[in-house]
Amino acid sequence: MKSTQTRKTRICIIGAGAAGMAAAWSLSRYPERYELEIWEKEKCAGGMATSEHIPAANSFINDGVQGGPYSYRNTLALHKKLGFEPKPVTMKISFGKGATNWTNYSASNLTKRLRGDIRKFGTILKWISRFEPVFAFLPIHKVLKWFRFSDDFVNLMVLPLVALFFGTGNQTPHVSAALIARVFLDPDLKIFDYDPELLLSQQPQMFAFDKLSAIYEALAKEIKWKIYYNRPVQVVKRSNKGCVVVDHEGNSEFFDYVIFACDAETVIKVTKDLSWFERKVLGNVKYFDDVTVTHTDDEYMHKYYDIDVDKRTDQYLVKTDTRDPRKIEMSFILNQYQPQLKGTKLLLYQTIFLNKKEADKWTKDEIRKDKIVLEKWWRQMSHSWKHFAGFVPFQRFIQGKKRTFYCGSYTLVNTHEIATISGLAAAARIGAEYPFADDKLGKKQFDTYCSLVHGRNLTGGLRPIKNTIVQLFLLAVVLCMIYRCLY
Repeated sequence: MKSTQTRKTRICIIGAGAAGMAAAWSLSRYPERYELEIWEKEKCAGGMATSEHIPAANSFINDGVQGGPYSYRNTLALHKKLGFEPKPVTMKISFGKGATNWTNYSASNLTKRLRGDIRKFGTILKWISRFEPVFAFLPIHKVLKWFRFSDDFVNLMVLPLVALFFGTGNQTPHVSAALIARVFLDPDLKIFDYDPELLLSQQPQMFAFDKLSAIYEALAKEIKWKIYYNRPVQVVKRSNKGCVVVDHEGNSEFFDYVIFACDAETVIKVTKDLSWFERKVLGNVKYFDDVTVTHTDDEYMHKYYDIDVDKRTDQYLVKTDTRDPRKIEMSFILNQYQPQLKGTKLLLYQTIFLNKKEADKWTKDEIRKDKIVLEKWWRQMSHSWKHFAGFVPFQRFIQGKKRTFYCGSYTLVNTHEIATISGLAAAARIGAEYPFADDKLGKKQFDTYCSLVHGRNLTGGLRPIKNTIVQLFLLAVVLCMIYRCLY
């Protein structure tokens, strides 16, 4: 949709997180065609990707986002454009404690005892992958129950693993089964190879981000367009000719396009003229209040996790609640993950508590107050099967309506890579060409995302998925009915 007007096309991006900044950077490559403003409610860019100074360690931590697999090709390509190189990290995970402890790099009593379930799981993964459109609508805990896996295998191995991959904590049982198969079987995106004896038996090469605040400061300078911080949006009024955006002080401006790079809840709140269908689709994105506590409480960590920092270099730690095995808590040993902390004698931990509505099950209050160095609350999307049934298949029909586009990790899966791709896709819908076409995997990921989320191809790579809204609707209804009957 390239503008045929002689004046520059004016675009407002609401939100300066990973998605908004990726969209802005992509559009900024065409200063002769576009005039851009970014309105951000916080005091800096980056969204969840922040860096915090920790005086006790005389260093900083990256908070909210730690790193990822090297399949994050679009994120890595963008950061390299700015001169930032990630640091390699070997992924080591410790699940459970005592009799329930197992890792991704050695055998354990638990894996020996559950070997039959582990072998059967490999077969089920193939079936899930083969019929992915169906299993996308089914929660993992139901699928495992239908195939008669033992409670210990589900609660002590699969659910903790899913919680680790997607950061879903207490919502883990409701994650779409199709996502799990992707993690193991997708040749481009998989993190682990499935092991029929141990489930996991390798230490994948991951990366840790460089200082995130520096990356986003550099990105803001690269864009060279107007970024208004501390400027939350109050109202967006849309039409087929353009959009009027009003800030918290009542100042209004007209734009040819608006890119919503904020959460779906904010879109619903500020956009008064949403149609019933738009409101219904966006309303299917559900959020939970989570908190991360960065601390130095060794006693708390040894009480709930299997840790030996003198002999092991685990970065990820996952705990299952003994009172309710479907409730899961996660922690990091930041010194083992973030390179700038590796020479620091002070051990820094970060523990994540998810879904404030279930705070009565948290052990957060057991962390000594004098050991807490940072506490942050987040508003996180849910990866439940309902997200993939009620939002993902239908958002393509609201993208571009009344000159508005939506981007952010909530449009598919909550990762930094999806946030980046979503911003590039929104920019491409307006007219900015995909910037990393020479990266085969990055381009494939972009094409796949655009086919799923926008219902079209924007680079000429993959064939677009047809807009079969009736088929998708009927499939969703049938699967929902099956789910209700079996619940």
